[in-house]
Amino acid sequence: MKITQNILLLCLFVLGIASCNQKEEAQEVTSLEPLAYTLYSEKTELFVEFKPLVVGSTSRFAAHFTILGDNFKPLTDAIITVSLIVGSNGIKNAVDAPSSPGIFRLALEPKTAGTGTLVFDIVTKEYTDKITIKNVLIYPDEKTAFEKQPEPAESGDISYLKEQAWKVDFANIAVKNQTFNDVIKTSGQILSAPGDEMIVTAKASGVVVFSGKNTIVGSAVNWGNSLFTITGADMTENNIDASVNEAKNNYLKANSDYERSKLLVADKIVSEKDHQQVKLQFENAQRVYSTVSKNYSSKGQNILSPMSGFVKDVLVTEGQYVASGTPLATISKNKRLLIQANVSQNYFGRLPSITSANFKTPQSDIVYNTADLDGKIVSYGKSASANSPFIPVTFEVNNTGQLISGSIIEVYLKSSAISDALVIPTSSLIEEQGTFYVYVQTGGESFQKREVKLGASDGLNVQVLSGIIENERVVTKGGYQIKLSSASGALPAHGHEH
Repeated sequence: MKITQNILLLCLFVLGIASCNQKEEAQEVTSLEPLAYTLYSEKTELFVEFKPLVVGSTSRFAAHFTILGDNFKPLTDAIITVSLIVGSNGIKNAVDAPSSPGIFRLALEPKTAGTGTLVFDIVTKEYTDKITIKNVLIYPDEKTAFEKQPEPAESGDISYLKEQAWKVDFANIAVKNQTFNDVIKTSGQILSAPGDEMIVTAKASGVVVFSGKNTIVGSAVNWGNSLFTITGADMTENNIDASVNEAKNNYLKANSDYERSKLLVADKIVSEKDHQQVKLQFENAQRVYSTVSKNYSSKGQNILSPMSGFVKDVLVTEGQYVASGTPLATISKNKRLLIQANVSQNYFGRLPSITSANFKTPQSDIVYNTADLDGKIVSYGKSASANSPFIPVTFEVNNTGQLISGSIIEVYLKSSAISDALVIPTSSLIEEQGTFYVYVQTGGESFQKREVKLGASDGLNVQVLSGIIENERVVTKGGYQIKLSSASGALPAHGHEH
């Protein structure tokens, strides 16, 4: 009886072990790690996650589509078709709307094992696109898929989800070797070009009266617009009103004498010599009267704008007494400007190789290029002056309406070319205590923080000497958001189907 009980207990124990092994095997098979691919076309980024493809088993795809451009934003309106092609056979599945902005959920159930190709077709109102994943394995069963599954690698990458990136100003680029320029960074100033600016002066002595809104700094004026009136008021000396009246009276008397002299000389009553003297007095009186009465009215002498432009500066106050020739205002066209860079004497030998420059004002992040502003180099100094140890380098450019004469600027003078330079935008850089870093996108939602050694910078782009290699994708917008996210250690609900 005991032997029978022992045999029964042994059988139960063996069956229990077999059952546990089957459960463990089933549990291991179902723990397949998802595959993840990140691919780019000229228009679209695809980041897709799905379980390894197994014959007879449905694989669900979480396909994230990002529209490339200045800002990487989610694709929200499109028809997405995924096709699996194995040899001459294929299956496909399509959806016409995302489950959430940017994320399209698709599914495929493979029929044939082997190596296939996944093709994602994108149709939107604005464009069509196609992204292909080659050499995708389709396993005959889940056990084989599990056995072939590689061990997950410890990457240490920073996770930053698409749902996070789509909510901020985000972008990245593939780094390429290109021709760059050695750069001389210095300071400078924006100046008005010769002939582009004129000073309005008083044509007579008197008291200044402003002519309405035309004397407000920044006001647009046309040629001939009245700016000021110079009036004599009740002044006893240098009175413009009295001067005009005196010149008028002298002119009228001289004219009367001249007309009478013409009659007398015809009758031989006065000599030709005396007549010429009277004529000269008349012409002088006429010239004086014409000069002092020009632009004169009962209110005083009008001071007119000598050209069209805007009032850059008003140099007097209303009611102020001014002498003839006193500067009253500055009128500027503001169409052509000079960019003057102050260069150290150490770079004197490199000045002949300078052909263009980038510049920006401290108040703005906009970087201007002299070539884009139809600029040309006017001159560079051949020596330093006693007042300044710097050598001036001057460009003349068009004003786009955003540049102000007199502004202090940062200037990046471009000199000799550097071939095959690895270049990234300056917006990619993250500075920490004097050390510069960039974020490299290693996958759709994974990033690495890299320290970089920098070379020349032209204000827009900077040469990278080490830290990244060609074709790696560097984050150009959103780096600080990745930094803050990695520091917080918190991620939002993912919502991807694996």
